[in-house]
Order: sequence, then structure tokens, then C-alpha cells
Amino acid sequence: MALVAIVGRPNVGKSTLFNRLVGMRQAIVDETSGVTRDRHYGKCDWCGTEFSVVDTGGFTSGSDDVFEEAIRSQVMIAIDEADVILFMVEAATGVTDYDAEIADILRRSKKPVVLCVNKVDSGEKMYDVWQFYSLGLGECYSISAANGSGTGDLLDNIVKVLPQEEKPLEDVSSVPAIAIVGRPNVGKSSLTNALLGEDRNIVTPVAGTTRDSISTYYNKFGYEFNLVDTAGIRKKAKVHEDLEFYSVMRSIRAIEHSDVCILMIDATTGMEAQDMSIFNLIQRNRKGCVLVVNKWDLFEKDSNTMKEYTAALRSRISPADDVPVIFTSVLNKQRIMNVLDAAAAVAENMKRKVPTSELNEVMLPEIENYPPPAWKGKYVRIKYVTQLPTRTPSFAFFCNLPQWVKDPYKRFLENKIREHFDFSGCPVQVFMRSK
Repeated sequence: MALVAIVGRPNVGKSTLFNRLVGMRQAIVDETSGVTRDRHYGKCDWCGTEFSVVDTGGFTSGSDDVFEEAIRSQVMIAIDEADVILFMVEAATGVTDYDAEIADILRRSKKPVVLCVNKVDSGEKMYDVWQFYSLGLGECYSISAANGSGTGDLLDNIVKVLPQEEKPLEDVSSVPAIAIVGRPNVGKSSLTNALLGEDRNIVTPVAGTTRDSISTYYNKFGYEFNLVDTAGIRKKAKVHEDLEFYSVMRSIRAIEHSDVCILMIDATTGMEAQDMSIFNLIQRNRKGCVLVVNKWDLFEKDSNTMKEYTAALRSRISPADDVPVIFTSVLNKQRIMNVLDAAAAVAENMKRKVPTSELNEVMLPEIENYPPPAWKGKYVRIKYVTQLPTRTPSFAFFCNLPQWVKDPYKRFLENKIREHFDFSGCPVQVFMRSK
């Protein structure tokens, strides 16, 4: 599938146009300059032609921003990857030195460039468009990304210059989505980059470097995933900026739309209250979970440290104590493939279907050995059990008095299901139904 990269200096409206092209609020938009840092991918369909769109950070040079060099390299990677480059400028400010510098890079790239002048919200501003012909990139298309005017003509031209020979792209709609979540600065982007084997996401020691949830298709070593790197989730009381609020909301949405969540914690600080809040959020959304203890190289160890640490973690997250726990050092690339193995195993467990005959053969003797407690002199008799056709493992137990089976006995049934069948890392639901 052809790829169109949106490039330009900061705050010209690249993310606003990206959101309009992909048809959803996927990238964070704010009046602050330099909101977007990583490359952000989406799909656009125009008149039956489908192509991928990549949003990039604002291209700058000579500023004091600690992320400047990393953003520049991300923009250059996007230009190298793209089939067509959509160069965005802004009508009100005119041609700036940055615009001229980017135009020079694009002319040398020898790739089709579509010049797009944004923020042309009225007829008077049309007169500001002509000056951009001096960049030497041909036809200028005036648009307003905020209200959508002019985007139809722009898309018509993009479709014209797209390469005709298209290779069919892998269908990733049915591929499991794996979200990497956790507090700020625990190594989520570093893990994504280590797994992909490239600097896909910007990594710095500054907490809060990642702002958007960045999705990447992963197809290596026999595994096929959509890997989603998310922004760090802090306590609500500590979130004061609008940007961070939006970042946290994107991370929560990434959890909601994922199949399996890799929850990363810092080995040196352990499972803190905020980590427990994120874990509970994963449990409430009924997602598979893998617990990754990062920065294990910084932790002082003896022969039993890992066993004791695991036991302490499992007691903290009880009763969901069959979640896989992996100890890693992403910086030293220690055991990072174990994380993929565990995530793949949990994704398989989420899809596991137990035959009804086998389920009854195993569970009915367990129920007979330990029947539900009597309620007001009435005995509950469970006759039959089957797995429901739901997205997460769910089981229905048919009995004569379902309303009198309380939560402690449901937990007993869940534990017996986990004991006999491998549902480690998965949420399991138990429902009582009248016979």
C-alpha cells in the first residue's frame, strides 16, 4: 500500500489534517508547538483508493528543544519511507527559513511532493498563497484542515501521483493488538524499539517523552502482532497540562482496544499504587496481561531474589496471580524475547475453546466434591457447564437456583477452571444460569 508522509515545520496543522484524512481523532492536537514527536500511522480511503498516511513531528533546527534531533531523524525516516510527500505550510506566516530548508531537502529527495497551504479560512487569505510558488515545488493547494475546505482537491491530486503498482498489504485487522503500558519512564518505548530492532519511537531520559499511542505492525520470528507503545499513565492529581491529559486518555483507549497488555514496572521501585491502578484498569476491561519487571540489571540480587520478588508481586495482584511475570533489562536486551513468548501465549489462551464434554467431565466431579453452600435450607444443584462464545473466556453453569450462588463459590469455580485448563494471564468470567 502506498505511503503518504505529512511533513512541515511545527504548528502548521499536520496532525489536524492527519486526523481528517484517517477519519478519527488519532493524533493529539494542541495550540502548543511541537506536540507530535513520533511517526504516527493511519489509513485513508479516497474514491476507492486506499493509502497509508504518516504524521510526523515539526521539522526544526537550532532550537533549545531536547527532542529536536530525534524529531528531525524521525522526519527524515518518514521521507525515506514515503511514496508521496505532503509538504504543509501556513498562509498567515508566509515562507519561513524552515520552509525553505525543508523544500530544499524535498527537492533533493526526487519523490513526488504535493505542496499544501493550510489555514486558508477565508477568501482574503487566498492572496497569501501565491508567495509559496517561490519554493519551486509546483502547484499550491490551499486548504483549511480545521474545517475541511479544499481537502477534496488536495486528495484528488494525491491519488493522481500515487504509484500505480501496489503490493497487497498484509491484512492486520485480525492480528492481536498488544499494548505496552505503565507509568512514565519505565522503558515502554525502549522495549518497542528493542523488539522491532529499529529506533521506531523517540527515547530520552525525560519522563513523558511519548505522547500519542503509536501502533506498529510486527511480523518477526513467527509472531504477528500490532504493537502499541503508549504514553505513561500518572495519577490524576499529578496531571496538570492538557497535553498530558490527552496522552493519558489515549493510553487508556489503547488498553480498551487491545487484546493483551504488557504492564511494565520499574524493578527499583516495585509495584506501586499507580501500577496497581493500571493493573486494575486492565482487569476491569477484561484484557490479557503480562507483567514485565524492567531495569532488573539495576536491582541488587542474590540467589533467591527473583523467586522472592515474584512471590511478592503475585501476592500483591492476588487473586489474579497466574499472570506471567518476566524480568528484563531492555537496555541490555535481556529476556526481551521472553516477553513476546509470554504475550503470544496469553493471546492464544484468550482464544482457547474447551469442548463442552471435556469441561463437564472435569468440572462436575469437582462440584460434587465441593457443592455450593445451602441457602435457607435449599440446596443448589449444578447440572451442566459450557463455554460461552465470547471474546474473553466465559463459562455458564446451569443450576436450579442461580441467584443463591455467591461470589466466593464463583471464585472457587474459576480457580478450578484455571487449575485444569491453561488460562494464565486471561480474565475468566463465571455466570450462573437457571436450568
